[in-house]
Amino acid sequence: MRIVYGILAALMLLFAVVQYNDPDAVFWIGVYGLSAIWCALAALASPVLSFGPVRILFTLSLLGAIAGVVWFWPTVAEWWKQEIWWNVETAREGMGMMIVVVCLGIASFGVLRRT
Repeated sequence: MRIVYGILAALMLLFAVVQYNDPDAVFWIGVYGLSAIWCALAALASPVLSFGPVRILFTLSLLGAIAGVVWFWPTVAEWWKQEIWWNVETAREGMGMMIVVVCLGIASFGVLRRT
């Protein structure tokens, strides 16, 4: 699983980097960057993950990402089709939040399981 967490961390870091020219880049770099940090910590099996407040912060991050999916849920019809999300920013943002939730959900196996 460490390899999976590492791949997810690299992917989230890459997502953060490509946000440099987005109008709301600071927000999205933060969202993807935080996800990358959690995935990296899960990959490293850091002892800090067993610290109670860190688990609370992770849980709050995961709940915030889930709330983000609800907030950014694409409202355009057939948003999953490439011709839609390629041209509609809100569809891409919603899909980005979905990816963050999936990554944090997978990382939760390493973060919350740690004793």
